[in-house]
Amino acid sequence: MTSDWRWVWYAALSFGAIAGVFAWIVWLKGRPFSAGDVFRASRLSAGNHLFPTQVLISPQSVVQYTPRWIGKEEESIHMAHISSVKVQTGLMLSDVLIETSGGASPIRCHGHRKGDALEMKRLIELHQDQYYRAGNRPAGDPAAPSSPGR
Repeated sequence: MTSDWRWVWYAALSFGAIAGVFAWIVWLKGRPFSAGDVFRASRLSAGNHLFPTQVLISPQSVVQYTPRWIGKEEESIHMAHISSVKVQTGLMLSDVLIETSGGASPIRCHGHRKGDALEMKRLIELHQDQYYRAGNRPAGDPAAPSSPGR
């Protein structure tokens, strides 16, 4: 091999290494961020090509997690503060809108598969039923039992 072609091989190796690191970062950021019921948006939907938004639904809260190149964006709503769940289905994908009882900053999840969107709604309603059947009430709720001695 002559020295004239050596720079081509170095450039190809450098490009391959950079592409490999890029692919590794995208793979790491796309993994589920937590154990439990985590729903990932489709990479085919807008804004989710590299780092798909993920939604964790636990018995206590709903967490929307969006990875970034550097850092992440995370928003959570406690089950007691969810007032409604709206599922809008399209031809291939669905959007989920989770509104709060305060009326500010609903969680908007777009690009989920239809089955996942319906399962998200079902899980939220199930966890809310369990929460309220256990006798829990949000602070400031007029139906909440008053403290004794007052």
